[in-house]
Formats: sequence, structure tokens, C-alpha cells
Amino acid sequence: MAELDGKTIAILATDGFEEDELIKPRDELRALGAEVHVVSPKGGTIRAWRHTDWGSDVSVDKTLDSVTFDSYDALILPGGQINPDKLRLVPEAVAFVQDFYETGRPVAAICHGPWMLIEAGVVKGLNMTSWPSLQTDITNAGAHWHDQEVVEDEGIITSRNPGDIPAFNAAIARALHEGRFGVRANG
Repeated sequence: MAELDGKTIAILATDGFEEDELIKPRDELRALGAEVHVVSPKGGTIRAWRHTDWGSDVSVDKTLDSVTFDSYDALILPGGQINPDKLRLVPEAVAFVQDFYETGRPVAAICHGPWMLIEAGVVKGLNMTSWPSLQTDITNAGAHWHDQEVVEDEGIITSRNPGDIPAFNAAIARALHEGRFGVRANG
């Protein structure tokens, strides 16, 4: 039996996600036994950004309008500059993030992914990390920014960049394996 059998994870993304920040968590968590769905506001495929240019296309498993947060045990928010900037303009995507947070399910965001947490209004008082250019945004939203490969606070897991993916994936797997759920202190 795999470590995460029976766990279901949503990865919320759209065009412009950083390729490694979606594909590597998706594949590793699937290898650990989790069912992982790429969820997007649009169906079909979404296109990755790979460092400095467009990358591969990834199939969307579920459209945002066809799912609810309570079908999932955790949420992953990959970065890339384009992806979260587009998603934070989609009210249903922001509400999806808020629902995960308010119900105590783990939410993991990497690179520019924390923009979605800021937009959802759930970061005040939290310890977080991100791509360095988000430090001011995170601080202005009331959170405390740290330059670490992974920061965990009240079920919110954040990492800085693709180099942190092994620690990021391990933190997600640990949170799911340990069943860290419940109402948050500031939620």
C-alpha cells in the first residue's frame, strides 16, 4: 500500500504555470498513491512556461466549474509568473483557495503561487516563503516572509522555486499522511 492511497489532490493552474512546479509534484504524489487532478478554469490543455519560454502542454483533468473543494484532501498552487496572475482574476479560483483554507485542508504554494493566497486573503500572521520578488507583497498582506526552501504554518506550505521541489513534495506528503486537517487559528 502506497503512503498516500485514498488521498485526492487538486493542482489549480492555467496557462503559464512553471512546468516543473506542476509536473514534478503531480508525478511524485501520484507515485506515492495519491489521485492528483489538474484543475483549471478551462478544459483541454494548459501550456507550461519553462524558465524563459513556453513549455509542454498538460491535460486538464477537471474544469474548475465541475469540482468542489470537498472532493479533495489538499490543494497545490504552482507558480510561474503568468499562472497565478491570471488565476487571481478568476473569482471562482480565489473562492476555491479560500474554501480549502477555511476547512483546514493543506494548501501548498510555490514560487509565485502565494499570490493566490494573498488574493484569497488568508495570509495575515502566517510565516511564508516564495519567489523573492513576492517578499514585499507577502509582507504587505500581513505575513512574515522567510528565505527558506519550505515554510509550513497552519497547514499552509510554501516554497521558493523549482530547486525546492523535493522539500515541497515531502512537506505535502507529510501533511497528507499525518492527516493535518482542522479549523485554522486565524481562519
